[in-house]
Amino acid sequence: MDLNDLRDTPPWDWPGDAGKIFLKLLKDRLAPPSDRLIAAQLAGDFTAINDNLAHALIAVLGDSSEPEELRARAAIAFGAALDVADTEFEEELQGFDDEEMVPISVGTFLEIRELLKKLYVDEKVPKLVRRRILEAAVRAPEPWQQDAIKAAYASGDRDWILTAVFAMRFAAGFEGEILEALNTTDPEIHVEAVMAAGEEELDGAWPHVSKLAKDDRTEKDLRIAAIGAIGGIRPEEAREILFELSDSEDEDIAEAADEALSMMLPDDEDEEDEDDEDDEEEGPF
Repeated sequence: MDLNDLRDTPPWDWPGDAGKIFLKLLKDRLAPPSDRLIAAQLAGDFTAINDNLAHALIAVLGDSSEPEELRARAAIAFGAALDVADTEFEEELQGFDDEEMVPISVGTFLEIRELLKKLYVDEKVPKLVRRRILEAAVRAPEPWQQDAIKAAYASGDRDWILTAVFAMRFAAGFEGEILEALNTTDPEIHVEAVMAAGEEELDGAWPHVSKLAKDDRTEKDLRIAAIGAIGGIRPEEAREILFELSDSEDEDIAEAADEALSMMLPDDEDEEDEDDEDDEEEGPF
């Protein structure tokens, strides 16, 4: 497969040497810029990322002579690896609880975290790169990010506000800002605020988000975001709405409702299984 074939193929169907293709392009400064951008994007996929690719992305991101867009793409490519690495990381032991679950080593994980922080605080780094750095860094939360998100949201700069609201999905303590952002007239910020409300399970967002989910007049991207969010806010009330929407004549809406239901049902089934086990242990009376 060539690069375009890989871009159009689901990652789970990539050949075993896909990562080598990405690695070669990331290291080749004479390669077509568009190819290097695609390589940076695909290299971050969980099925591909490893220490070698991560260090190639680190080299691109840390090199001020590399194109701004490529550096930004390299930064955001760390997101998936940071997410799972943070989940498995034991701070006191400086190691992973289950190394086989993480596609990069502990040393690489710590190196990425340190580089992201270092570059973010350097205001000489281009705005787009710093935004993407923050958007990636929050997948592995650290204290410095709280102040970064607050400053971005308060900046009055539309792009930084968009980044801040996105970051609020992964950072605690921004309930008021998320509820405020739900009232924006900016379509992209509105979508991010809805998704953040769902992730943070903000009950105060229910009237706004559930209305968006049910209203056929809601712009589709925003409605799909709302459909995905309501289950996290009020699962019991959301279930009825989602079952109804799963029969929608609009395939995108029906698919979004089915996906949201699938995210909720496993937990319910687990609870039922636990109840069954309790009944077996305690008897019928």
